[in-house]
Amino acid sequence: MTSFNIKILHGTSLKIIAMLSMFVDHSAVIFVDSTKYPHVYEIMRTFGRLAFPIFCFLIVEGYYHTHNVKKYLGRLLLFAIISEIPFDLMVASVPGTHFGHQNVFFTLFLGLLTVCCIDANRKNVYMNFISIIISCLTAYFLKADYSYYGILQILFFYYMKNMPLYRILGIGMLNMYMGQPFGVVALLFIELYNGKRGFNIKYLTYLFYPIHLLVLYSIKIYFFS
Repeated sequence: MTSFNIKILHGTSLKIIAMLSMFVDHSAVIFVDSTKYPHVYEIMRTFGRLAFPIFCFLIVEGYYHTHNVKKYLGRLLLFAIISEIPFDLMVASVPGTHFGHQNVFFTLFLGLLTVCCIDANRKNVYMNFISIIISCLTAYFLKADYSYYGILQILFFYYMKNMPLYRILGIGMLNMYMGQPFGVVALLFIELYNGKRGFNIKYLTYLFYPIHLLVLYSIKIYFFS
């Protein structure tokens, strides 16, 4: 059973939608004073909720289509490290000292690592459960973006890959519980996915995260300080 019969979006389309959403979200964090312009801030941050569910979905899709999952994990971890200083600049304006919140690449890395562990121990339910608990606790204590909710969201997409109705209900309920109801809208785009890769912008997607944070922060420093 599928929710949409019209599949018009390929992987590149989803990545562009997610990157645009993320750009708007981070622009609000860096430029908009939430006390002076609360409505503008809220609208931009709300639109930004589209990004994470799409990235979680793409992580699972990437797992099934990658030729080398170890390199895939390595890229995520590498860019988690590379992106930490730009992320610190966004959330605290101080590089390397904001340990209260880590960038989303750490969450995506942990989520993919959990999927790998589960797939490697398909018949061992207890081992799978332990893997999920360890990953969620790691995300929580590391203070990774979206915390353990992010891990669970990736796992929803993994376990319900071929069950679109349950996927919509599960992801929808999780986003509502997270207090991010607009994230449910991302599922509309995901259900329009046609399973095709589209243009190869893999490294652009990775690079976009730290580069756009540095660009936004530089604009703030040079033009608004």
